[in-house]
Amino acid sequence: MASIISYQRPDRKPVQAYLAAPDDNGNAPSIVVIQEWWGLNDQIKSVADKLAKAGYQALVPDLYRGKLALEENEAIHLMNELNFEDAASQDIHGAVQYLKNTGSRKVGVTGFCMGGALTLLSSLFTPELDAVATWYGYPPLEHIDAAKIHAPIMGHWAIHDDVFPIHGVDELERKLSAASVAFEFFRYDAKHAFANEEADSKHLAYLQHNAEAAELAWARTMEFFKKRL
Repeated sequence: MASIISYQRPDRKPVQAYLAAPDDNGNAPSIVVIQEWWGLNDQIKSVADKLAKAGYQALVPDLYRGKLALEENEAIHLMNELNFEDAASQDIHGAVQYLKNTGSRKVGVTGFCMGGALTLLSSLFTPELDAVATWYGYPPLEHIDAAKIHAPIMGHWAIHDDVFPIHGVDELERKLSAASVAFEFFRYDAKHAFANEEADSKHLAYLQHNAEAAELAWARTMEFFKKRL
């Protein structure tokens, strides 16, 4: 069961979002899903649909306000126009609050690429958050005040990632460890966007779908959310 809904940010501004839910959702735990730099397209909706089939309510905020990118230059333009702090502290925070206010006792956030970076940022601004799973994306590390992170984190990283280099993951790991954040990181022999089944169709050398890595990372994420949510 899927629909387009509207919720309010903490500053009371409205946000449109794609909501996928199990047929008998009751008080199902929920997960906010954060888009890649392409926007709220069919691929990220399919991630939400997959979570709904696993028993979660999955909410995907429309961070680009209806705009979509098909080509790399369009994605770069839309991403550069996005205020990351506003998206993390308002759009994503508001999505978590909406889900908690409508019956979900626990809520997690997961995101991919740009959405992975925003997922980590959201953990700084959202005390209501119960679990975080980030996929091959992190913000500039000077913006990560690990002392403000209280939710447990799972991270999936590509060793051959030219967008978010693995040495940045090593530094992020050190910051989280120093702040005693509960986290578990996994590294995969893959390129950026390895979980996106449409990655190869973009014909960009730094993107490559890796079905084996994607399946393993998904299984780990499902076990993580089952334990935490």
